[in-house]
Amino acid sequence: MTTPRTALVTGATQGLGLALATGLAARLAPSDRVLLTGRDAGRVEAAVARLPERRARVEGRVLDVRDPTAIAGLAEELGGVDIVLSNATSRMSPEQDPADEVDAVVETNNLATSHVLRAFGPRLRPGGRLVIVASALGTLDKLDPRVRPRFAAAARGTLDDVDALVEAWRASVHAGRAVDDGFGTWLNIPSKVAQVAAVRAVAAERREADLASGRLVLALCPGLIDTAASRPWFADMSSAQTPEQAASWPLDLVLADTADTVDPAFHGELVQFGEVLPWETGIPVAHRAVS
Repeated sequence: MTTPRTALVTGATQGLGLALATGLAARLAPSDRVLLTGRDAGRVEAAVARLPERRARVEGRVLDVRDPTAIAGLAEELGGVDIVLSNATSRMSPEQDPADEVDAVVETNNLATSHVLRAFGPRLRPGGRLVIVASALGTLDKLDPRVRPRFAAAARGTLDDVDALVEAWRASVHAGRAVDDGFGTWLNIPSKVAQVAAVRAVAAERREADLASGRLVLALCPGLIDTAASRPWFADMSSAQTPEQAASWPLDLVLADTADTVDPAFHGELVQFGEVLPWETGIPVAHRAVS
């Protein structure tokens, strides 16, 4: 008899998160459950109501990922989990002062990533998947050379090291020193690199045990998606995917037969379309320049 599985998706009331939750609900078994989460109760309820016919049970849950107590409480309640898709993100605008947006970005994208890794990593069942949704902007080459060694060192350390660097970046933005300090003006780049650094730091500690038990911890780049959040940052959206298209291959990855051998090349890495993006060199990303 197959043990029922539990899947959790954060930031699941719209866009990629909703597409991931919808796909899980359609493809998991009737005995499985999908937790569709978001920070607004009304939007969570509406998202669950909009889901098409599903096989798995779907539970709407309010979860504000900026609240570490809420993340820890949900993890303790669930006990064991099989799939965690950490997708919640904070929207940014080219017109806004980075100092006005950095707190939301740090707390939603970065500290939440660390809290999810701390809370759910130890509860990931054999064969489980813990995925942090990041970006192709999350590689060292996207950073100013002055700060690349700091992010590389944090990735070789612990989550506490990554969090400390994130806080130093936040303080630099608030002090108006981000450009002089090498962090730049576009918050998304240090944020995404720090998310991948957090995954690398955790995965290095877990690698041997995870691979032995079929677990997989990784960062994910879903590719360019046509959303209101993306359009201001990219000059050409002609190749952008719909959220449903972008969700397809990540769903294949997390729903692969857990008896299969996990590709060790994916563990702790940033993966896009089934390929590892090199941490040091990445791939070109044709985004708008932000001065």
